[in-house]
Amino acid sequence: MDLEESMKRSIRNIPDYPKKGIIFRDITPLLKDSALFSACMDRMADEIKSLHPDYVVGIEARGFIVGSVIAYKLGIGFVPARKKGKLPHAKVSVSYSLEYGEETIEMHKDAMEEGAKVVIVDDLLATGGTTLATMNLVKQIGANIIGAAYLVELTGLNGRANIAIENVISLAKY
Repeated sequence: MDLEESMKRSIRNIPDYPKKGIIFRDITPLLKDSALFSACMDRMADEIKSLHPDYVVGIEARGFIVGSVIAYKLGIGFVPARKKGKLPHAKVSVSYSLEYGEETIEMHKDAMEEGAKVVIVDDLLATGGTTLATMNLVKQIGANIIGAAYLVELTGLNGRANIAIENVISLAKY
């Protein structure tokens, strides 16, 4: 069985969460399977490595899980993109719309150097709204977005086209 098929068998589909009409892709069963999680992280790290990033930016909260592992495997820095009110130091902020509400995301102003090469990492790419907001944060700091990576991509929601990043990695597509 290939990696994508193994992932799809492991990811739990939860209908009507967090609101009616949404199918939530729950990666927690994948995370508890050490062999599968390790295979996913190895594959993602191998694909990201060729981009030669300086930092991985992980989006709260599941992007922290994936992104920190990738940063560790590549020997580069990890930068958290957090929900409003979670960071204690000077920060940049962006508010944006989700499929099911509004959100604000923040990053420390000194999270990375101007001109740094960044890959944004999250568990899932849907419409791309959260990634676009994170891209805006990275641009405010003056760093360069060279790619984005996800465990799961919901292809019918056009997130890849919406974020318009040349290098997009996704391990399983729905």
